[in-house]
Amino acid sequence: MGKLLTDKAMSKHEEVLLTNDYVSKHAVEIGQVLQQAVNQALLMHKRLGNSIAIWRDGKVVIVPPEEIVVSAEVSERGS
Repeated sequence: MGKLLTDKAMSKHEEVLLTNDYVSKHAVEIGQVLQQAVNQALLMHKRLGNSIAIWRDGKVVIVPPEEIVVSAEVSERGS
C-alpha cells in the first residue's frame, strides 16, 4: 500500500507507512473513526433537513431527514 503523509501539527510522526500489517493491527481503531465519521455525516444531514440515500433489499431508498437514525452517543455530544 502507499504512504499517508500527516500534518506535523497533528502528529509527532511526519510519515506513516500504510502496510497491510499496520491496517490489521489498527483495524478496531480505524473502524471506530470511520463509524464516528458516518454518524457525524448522518447527524449533519438530519440537522440540515437533507435526505440520505441507502441500499435496502437490493434497491436504493431515499430516507427523509426525520427518519434518519443517529447514534444517541453522537446526538448527546451535540457534535
